[in-house]
Amino acid sequence: MSVQPTSIQPQPEPVQHPRHRGATAGFGAALGIATALLALGVAQLLAAAFNSQVGGPVDAVGEVFIDHTPPWLKNFAIREFGSNDKTVLIWGIRVVLIVFAVIIGILALRKLWQGLLGLAIFILIGVVASQSQPTSRASDILPSLIGGLLGALFLRHVAGLATPGTARLSRSPAAQQPWQPLPPHRPYGPASPRDASPAPPSPETAGPASPADQAGDQHAEQPTGQDAAQPAEQPTGQPAEQPTGQPAEQAETAPADNALSEGPVGPYIPQADLTRADDAGSAGSAAPGTPRPAAPAGPGTPRPWAAGSLPQPQPRAAVQPYATASPDRRKFLLQSGAAAVGGLLVYGAGSWLANTRAVSDVQHSLKLPQATVRAAALPAGANLNIPGLSPFITPNASFYRVDTAIILPEILPANWQLRIHGMVQREITLSFAELIRRPLIEDYITLCCVSNPVGGPYIGNAKWLGASLRSLLREAGIRAGANQLLATSSDGFTSGSPVDVAMDGRDSLLCVAMNDEALPIEHGFPVRQVIPGLYGYVSACKWIVDIEVTTYAAAQAYWVPRGWSETAPIKTESRIDVPAYGASIKAGTRTAIAGEAWAQHKGIEAVEVSIGNGPWQQAQLAPVPDLDTWRQWVYYWDAAVPPGNYLIEARATDKTGYTQTSLQEPPEPNGASGYPSTAVTVT
Repeated sequence: MSVQPTSIQPQPEPVQHPRHRGATAGFGAALGIATALLALGVAQLLAAAFNSQVGGPVDAVGEVFIDHTPPWLKNFAIREFGSNDKTVLIWGIRVVLIVFAVIIGILALRKLWQGLLGLAIFILIGVVASQSQPTSRASDILPSLIGGLLGALFLRHVAGLATPGTARLSRSPAAQQPWQPLPPHRPYGPASPRDASPAPPSPETAGPASPADQAGDQHAEQPTGQDAAQPAEQPTGQPAEQPTGQPAEQAETAPADNALSEGPVGPYIPQADLTRADDAGSAGSAAPGTPRPAAPAGPGTPRPWAAGSLPQPQPRAAVQPYATASPDRRKFLLQSGAAAVGGLLVYGAGSWLANTRAVSDVQHSLKLPQATVRAAALPAGANLNIPGLSPFITPNASFYRVDTAIILPEILPANWQLRIHGMVQREITLSFAELIRRPLIEDYITLCCVSNPVGGPYIGNAKWLGASLRSLLREAGIRAGANQLLATSSDGFTSGSPVDVAMDGRDSLLCVAMNDEALPIEHGFPVRQVIPGLYGYVSACKWIVDIEVTTYAAAQAYWVPRGWSETAPIKTESRIDVPAYGASIKAGTRTAIAGEAWAQHKGIEAVEVSIGNGPWQQAQLAPVPDLDTWRQWVYYWDAAVPPGNYLIEARATDKTGYTQTSLQEPPEPNGASGYPSTAVTVT
């Protein structure tokens, strides 16, 4: 009788050890944050070492963000954060980077290539941002590239410490047998003459279970046709008789009566078939004497089994335990922590180095010549000296700052030059040494930001020193038809000033000093433009390096396509400094209501105060040196009123007779309007 050869199936891939359950989002977050801090720290230090004018990746991205900020968001930032808007922006970018760093770290623990891909995207963003500024150089891509590369190497190395290695089973030679699937379910009885087998013995004819069966770990093979109830008789030392029709070699290598050959981790037993038809317990739990079906006759012949039941488990080959490679969590935490701390320290060192370059030393030590035209002496009483009232001269450290620069341009005076060109008869290029050899003019001038809300803080008054812009333009010779001076900063910002305003006789200056000191770097060192009577975005270009004489039709300054007016004369306005909003005043107490009013190049004629929607009362005005500064005012109120809450308002009138309007308008597109107000409680 022919025997069906056993079908040898391909051995499945060894089971990989699962990732350790401890590799959770927490480990991914720690890995991502450490990677980000390391990469950004190295990039920041390299940007400072290379003297990059666009700074590190965070600064470069911030500049791009500012350039593409919609007007409503810019207004919100200035209204809510004022001169701290850039600090808030930088921290916002850092927070976003940390969030995405956490995502990258988690992805890297799941699949390393996904984390590396995310890191590559951020490197690309840094590279593109570093090349998007007018002052960009080819070398500015190096901080992002080098910092990102070190971050990728760190991510690749440390990710392996947070996850276990994949370990294969180590099996004894006896276990190295080909894997075989479960045999298909067949009904009792022969399916064909070739695979016919005797019917299984009934429980009545079955003998007691063999000792091996009682142990539950082995079935004795019975020769074909032999009674299952009788034990196999073999003389001592004689080989077992081979089943009919099967060679000895094949019988030795074929698996024992085990249709479930050992896989990598034991017999393959589907979860749905765990209940045996002939054994209510687990393998080896049958009591002695429990009848069992005999083993099928010969290999290749399916063992009879009831529907939904499984064959008895066979002896398992000796399998050594997993050689598991557990994650080295301690090393992971130490290296991640060291990278995070080191990244912060390196980032701080890079920021410190960027802020302490030679330009700062030159700025502090620069000696400027005396003014040819000195400012008038401050008249007595220009400062009312009322507690809470802003001083007539705003200190440099307190002067508002609103501009588009994340990284302050740092220009050595020896490297600075100004080009005046366009619709002129003669182009002029001027060095810093040539500029300060010209007659210098000193004057008190108030600057105001167009984003200043009614009663807002973005205004200041200072004593400026600079060369006459009007005289330089006369030397260049302005051609007919020109109506705009398009000034360009070293960082690419542009402002557009009306030609007629710059030439009408007011002290339009190219300033080199502020309040008797060289210009602070944040206020335009070494040279900035100041034209009285215009909001700063059209008149006060910092770090100025270029003036093109042109027309408004031919060129638009930075803020014009963003919704702001081409020309922006400062509106007649006033502000209440004291009393503070919500202050409590005792009835009958004399209280100073004071503030400032301004109408540059027109002058303030009067200020009035209204209390509790009552009649307008004239305030006292402090003297001023000229028309281009703000003016302090005060009204003394006796508070002889019943207890309660009172609204206080103010309004100014300029020397042209125009009185500040009560119409409330937002800053965009040409400055805010309305009455300033405060509220107090009389007790």
